[in-house]
Amino acid sequence: MDLIADRGRRVTVEELNTTKLLAHATEQARDRNYKRMMIVDCDAHHYEQENFGEILPYMESDVYRQLLNSGRAKSRHTIVPGGVGYQDMGGRVTRYPLRSTEKTEPGRQRDVQLGERWMDAMGVDYSCLFPTGMLNIGLHPQKEIETDICWAYNRWLTEKVLPEAGGRLYSMLSLPFSDPDESLRHVERFGDCKHVTGFMVTTVRSNMAVHDNALMKVYRAIEERGLSLAFHSGPNWGEPVFKSCNRFISVHALGFSFYNILHCTNWVINGMGERFPKLPVMWVEGGLSWIPFLMQRLDHEYMLRPSECPLLKKKPSDYMRDMYYSTQPMEIQDMDALQTTFRMMNAETQLLYASDYPHWDFDLPSTIYDLPFLTEKAKHNILGGTAARLFKLPPRNEEQKANLIKFGNYTAA
Repeated sequence: MDLIADRGRRVTVEELNTTKLLAHATEQARDRNYKRMMIVDCDAHHYEQENFGEILPYMESDVYRQLLNSGRAKSRHTIVPGGVGYQDMGGRVTRYPLRSTEKTEPGRQRDVQLGERWMDAMGVDYSCLFPTGMLNIGLHPQKEIETDICWAYNRWLTEKVLPEAGGRLYSMLSLPFSDPDESLRHVERFGDCKHVTGFMVTTVRSNMAVHDNALMKVYRAIEERGLSLAFHSGPNWGEPVFKSCNRFISVHALGFSFYNILHCTNWVINGMGERFPKLPVMWVEGGLSWIPFLMQRLDHEYMLRPSECPLLKKKPSDYMRDMYYSTQPMEIQDMDALQTTFRMMNAETQLLYASDYPHWDFDLPSTIYDLPFLTEKAKHNILGGTAARLFKLPPRNEEQKANLIKFGNYTAA
């Protein structure tokens, strides 16, 4: 029996199996009879760093491919910018280096097999797969590297990973946001790929404002294809405004909300909602508590200085209520405040469940299902109905189909 040290405790390799780690989640799924409703996870992750040996050959530049392969031979962390932090030192799930001990069957993509294990354990029907390390790609000082890595990753994901998942895994592909021309090329090349429901912008970046005119053609191309646009947040201790923070918890608490607040403000104030009214926009992994704050703050400023927002035809909060938000990490310490947040953002139609698995602060579907103030319709919509309609995902059984039709998220053929 193989023994491994895990945070000071000796455990067997068998204990590090995803299915066993999520045994309580499986009990929850059974007790709550999740099978009757579609559950869609709009934000889950894999560790694409483990697959750079497969991804880097897809890079178009021979020079950058050689440079990154050389750097990878010395250290696994030199390909995308890293940062100081302690993400891998806490939480409830296996992280580096222990996750490599979990066994998978040969002949199929490891990421697909691990994804199926945690999805089955949680009762999740579909999941949107995002990268992890590449969420910092916007910090790379060379935009050519960002472009080429995104291209290689998107090719690998659409050609090697998603086709093996039988439709249960989908993705919003990474845009090289620093280069609008290349972002457009990515949309044109990958926008029609199977299991691609949109594109994702990593918001941890200081270059390229979301309202830059050079990006308008990118948004239009996504909108014309009936796809969605997601802004995925994260922390960055190197951000000048956070350099005064002396604890990682401080940066982690502020960073995810900060970048969403920054980019959402620019999106709303510069009238992107008027310019692209049919483009579904989604704000991911920033929690929810920032939403009512920003609604009230922008409305207050707008009523005093409307001349600075000539494109707006309604209050900023109304445009925010037109957009979509992921649940994770949902702040649940004050239930009354959370209920007010749900009311202000029209959560019944605009909020989408996200687990953020396998990150240490992930949320199970019960985080939504057990909320005492939600109606049955709201639970169905947030846990999967709205996502099913938005991303055109079919029901997996007749009971799910009946409930999707009942709550207006599916039209029978």
